[in-house]
Amino acid sequence: MQIEIKIDSLCTEPRIIIITDKMTEEINHMLKKLSKDTPQIIAGFKDDKFEMLKQEEVIHIYANSGKVFAVTENGRYVIRSRLYELEEQLDESKFVRISNSEIINLERVKNFDLSITGTICVKLSNDTVTYVSRRYVTKIKKLLGI
Repeated sequence: MQIEIKIDSLCTEPRIIIITDKMTEEINHMLKKLSKDTPQIIAGFKDDKFEMLKQEEVIHIYANSGKVFAVTENGRYVIRSRLYELEEQLDESKFVRISNSEIINLERVKNFDLSITGTICVKLSNDTVTYVSRRYVTKIKKLLGI
């Protein structure tokens, strides 16, 4: 894919033009990302109170017993969205799914332990230890450049 940026002092609003021979999954993905306003805040509920959580505050998000939880330094919050919906909203350069039931914030990872054969142990900034499921190991290794 080629990317071209033109600086024009007469331009009052940015404009994006995609020139292609056919619609592909990659173009559909780009359109989806460009056209939606990604909320930078997640609605969390704790002790019957509603709080706005900034993405950078979130350490990890997981599903358990039919509920979705977001964990921050301030505790655990119930989220009224499904995990796949949150995955679409979150900044994909910072958040990655490590299993069918968990998404982690890469900026909140202390370390990755590759010593266990076939999986990856992840230690998060709040000292929580979690594991990358076998299904996602290849994806995580590629992301980390391993």
